[in-house]
Amino acid sequence: MSLIPSFFGSHRSNILDPFSLEIWDPFKDFPFSSEPPQFARETSALVNTRVDWKETPEAHVFKADLPGLNKEEVKVEVEDDRVLQISGERKVEKEEKKDTWHRVERSSGKFLRRFRLPENAKMDQIKAAMENGVLTVTVPKVEAKKPDVKAIEISG
Repeated sequence: MSLIPSFFGSHRSNILDPFSLEIWDPFKDFPFSSEPPQFARETSALVNTRVDWKETPEAHVFKADLPGLNKEEVKVEVEDDRVLQISGERKVEKEEKKDTWHRVERSSGKFLRRFRLPENAKMDQIKAAMENGVLTVTVPKVEAKKPDVKAIEISG
């Protein structure tokens, strides 16, 4: 960045030259600048992992959009306190010196989503499947016990 020469000898001053051809970016160190630092790119994958959760009469069904990932890059786990955890990582595409990138919009980095499962979840029968970039986790439900109804004879 060009600086205006000092009036006190050959030293340069700290005053910015408004006529410099170099563009000064006051936001260059913030994660939302025009060229985001690696940290911003890594966290964007977490934010962009979308998950739907629906409840059917038989199960709780989670669907996560994970385009470009295969099942080896995704983990589905259940913790002791009934927490379903979906995690994984999108690898950054290797950049080669001869390539010129015009736009980088696909997110990369680690992602993690957690869901507390309700009491009616059968924790030992959870299944997961991956098809066309969509992860489906099915958590069967315990059948609601119907109350025993006993007819009482009315005397009199």
